[in-house]
Amino acid sequence: MNALPQPSAPLKIVVVGSVAAGTSAAAKARRNTETAQITVYERDHDISYSGCGLPYFVGGEVKDIDELTPRDPAWFKARYDVDVHTGHEVVAVDADARTVTVRDLATDRTFVDTYDELVLATGVHAVVPPIPGVDSTGVFSVRTPSDARAIRAWIEDGESRGRVVRHAVVVGAGYIGLEMTEQLVARGLTVTVVEALDHAMPRLDADMSVRVDGELRKHGVDLRLGAVVVGIASDDGVVTGVAVEGGPPGADHIDAELVIVSVGVRPNTDLAEQAGVLIGPTGAVAVDRRQRTSVEHVWAVGDVAESFHVITGDPVWVPLGSTANKMGRIAGDAMTGGPLEHRGILGTSIVRVFDLGVAQTGFTEDQARAAGYDVEVLHNIKPDRPEYLGGKPLVLKAVADRATGRLLGAQAIGATGADKRIDVLATAITFGADVADLFHLDLAYSPTYATTKDPVHYTGMALTNAIHGQAPLVTPTELDRRRADGELIQVVDVRSAKDRARSAVPDSVHIPLAELRKRSSELDPALPTITYCNKGVTGNAGQNVLRNLGFTDVANLSGGNQSYQARPAASS
Repeated sequence: MNALPQPSAPLKIVVVGSVAAGTSAAAKARRNTETAQITVYERDHDISYSGCGLPYFVGGEVKDIDELTPRDPAWFKARYDVDVHTGHEVVAVDADARTVTVRDLATDRTFVDTYDELVLATGVHAVVPPIPGVDSTGVFSVRTPSDARAIRAWIEDGESRGRVVRHAVVVGAGYIGLEMTEQLVARGLTVTVVEALDHAMPRLDADMSVRVDGELRKHGVDLRLGAVVVGIASDDGVVTGVAVEGGPPGADHIDAELVIVSVGVRPNTDLAEQAGVLIGPTGAVAVDRRQRTSVEHVWAVGDVAESFHVITGDPVWVPLGSTANKMGRIAGDAMTGGPLEHRGILGTSIVRVFDLGVAQTGFTEDQARAAGYDVEVLHNIKPDRPEYLGGKPLVLKAVADRATGRLLGAQAIGATGADKRIDVLATAITFGADVADLFHLDLAYSPTYATTKDPVHYTGMALTNAIHGQAPLVTPTELDRRRADGELIQVVDVRSAKDRARSAVPDSVHIPLAELRKRSSELDPALPTITYCNKGVTGNAGQNVLRNLGFTDVANLSGGNQSYQARPAASS
């Protein structure tokens, strides 16, 4: 008589980390199988929280931290039969033995657990620069709910301590730094932002990030660009101010009762390196499209792992919650027999800076040039919907490959509508759209939401015409460069006298569009000519007039006078 087959042991999955990626991996694995034993270890006490929402709790826009941490271990156990152990730090990994060493932080007890599949979702470390005094009380980073609770308590309990928090310094003007700045201003604090680079939001091209600089200053923020904090002053260990190098002369000390250090994050690869996995060129863990590392049975997801760029296929590291969720789901599916694979990212992002949405996807102009592309660049300034229904200006910068016409990237800044347009353009880039395809998109139209010719449509039209030589474009930066190189260019202002009186491109000739046909003899048809208006449309009309009259080298100033006046050189 043959022996009955013995049931195999259930798959044992251990996940290290329980924010976006780790919990997503655990949940997807459970959806695929009821037999797996799934354990999550988390050294903190909050799980599955919205890290991007933390500044809004500090500012009071989110009233209760529980709104950002809606799920706890009991919820995961009841919903997914996943054992989540908070306050438990995985301190070692032995990939050969397939074990992890875990410390219970409450008791300091250490124990060893085994795994069949190990998911590293260890996230990031906040970068804390080695500034003298950075460990003073009242100096914070912003990464976890515990950080947010501590910052809010520090502000709200100031009066009871006998030292009210009125002045804050934010070090770093990236996403978290800008969100914290907005929220601290909303709380009534006087805020100084210290940024080592030339502009806030340095992920954008300078001719777009300069607009973020202006928005910060418009709301009373003391923005110190090209400056670094070199020391933090304290009284009895409590912060009193910061010492700064660079920035305005004589402004080398800033009073502060609160300092937020937000200069960036780095992937937390300590356990990954113990496991012997390959670290990629970005400094994050190298993974394949299934989130597998170079070591068998070890997976990496979320901010600790590399992704790859949709356009080039090159490794990239852009730590965002949306990407982390996808990676976790893919790993949880793959290790339980599913077909999911990662398809790459564009680094699409958006942040609110006071009254503006600031969005980006794909390559910036600088990144595209660095990658070797010959690019066409458009600055498109249009209302997000008709002005008669409250439409407000939306500035959209798009970058395309001249050789193929492929859209490579876009940036959008506006009070409303930046999110919609950047998502449309991210979708177009993901599926390899030619800029000519943008005009043909059947986008939703109603005057309460959009214009009949949407900014996305106009972007496609203008870039197509520029690439095919029908309506060439010149950016403000390129105009300045060509003039600085000694090139003789005639610049024609086709606006009204009223508009010209407000501001104008230097050394330009004023011939309003209505007079251009009759007065074209005042111009030299043999010279390179650039037409411009306020935003670009009337300049394009002037460009067409001159081309039809026999002028052979006529370009339109991208984004018109508004872009020219907002260019980085004008802000310095």
